[in-house]
Amino acid sequence: MRGGLPLPDTKTYQGGCHCGRVRFRATTAIAELFECNCSICSKRGALWAFVKAPQFELAQGQDALADYQFGKKRIHHLFCESCGIGSYSQGLAPNGEETFAINARCIDDLDVTALPRKPFDGKKL
Repeated sequence: MRGGLPLPDTKTYQGGCHCGRVRFRATTAIAELFECNCSICSKRGALWAFVKAPQFELAQGQDALADYQFGKKRIHHLFCESCGIGSYSQGLAPNGEETFAINARCIDDLDVTALPRKPFDGKKL
């Protein structure tokens, strides 16, 4: 239990970009979403669900991805070169593990309004 509420069940989520060229699957339990205040996350309106590399699978669209990096260039902000949607990002967690940040707004049939949001101060990174 977290904060008096039962933890969500692990399930496999699917999602992708607007045009459908990029599609992914992630097996995880989404209990909360992270709202980063850095410049790119704020401008794109992303809400993030984090998963470790073994939980993430790019089902299609490797050839459609473009990579944008800025600042310390630790995170690969990947987006579809056709429609421009950034459905996920990739980088290393503070412990050095490869991690994927999935834009929850790009997960099929996920009601992001039903999940609590946790602020993340990305401006300080």
